[in-house]
Amino acid sequence: MANRPNFQKELEREIESWQRKARVPSLLLHSCCAPCSSYVLEYLSQFMKITVFYYNPNIYPPTEYAMRTEEQQRLISSLPARYPISFLEGRYRPEEFYRAVQGLEKEAEGGERCKVCFRLRLAEAAKAAKELGCDYVTTTLSISPMKDAERLNAIGSEEAQKQGILYLYSDFKKKNGYRRSVELSKEYGLYRQDYCGCVFSKRSRENGAGLSQ
Repeated sequence: MANRPNFQKELEREIESWQRKARVPSLLLHSCCAPCSSYVLEYLSQFMKITVFYYNPNIYPPTEYAMRTEEQQRLISSLPARYPISFLEGRYRPEEFYRAVQGLEKEAEGGERCKVCFRLRLAEAAKAAKELGCDYVTTTLSISPMKDAERLNAIGSEEAQKQGILYLYSDFKKKNGYRRSVELSKEYGLYRQDYCGCVFSKRSRENGAGLSQ
């Protein structure tokens, strides 16, 4: 069995190359929620100018979406950063998510439906990064212990390549990233949801299947 890529080491090498060149690149960071973005922003804002892109048409219900969006903006305004962090909200059209996952409604959490959802959001993020002229694009999703960084990086890099921009490989759960995100969530009093976001994960949580995020 082949060794799995060490995405944290790849990220560290990338950062070292920027520092050698005294370069401060720009990043379009797709964020799933404020808690997951907290550590990522604390970490990467030491080296990059970041635009947080909040595109999550999967989130249900609309009141939950509004709450998560507000928390994301509140965190950005409160979090100290060496380089600027800005916020860009994508369109919230849940029908885009339902159309994408049509026929996969009964899939288990973490299965093919989630893969389609990841691609939907990362494709939009890559397009936004291209439009803004960002150097890189990536996502906070890999910070979750329940998310496969290898799968996320494969999807993200494919979508970035289509737009002709670079994908920043990462596995933000490494180096105690997830634990730090929990600490920061407590420090800033962030709302931490108990389900990934979509109606299917909400039902799964209510049925006792656990958090899919």
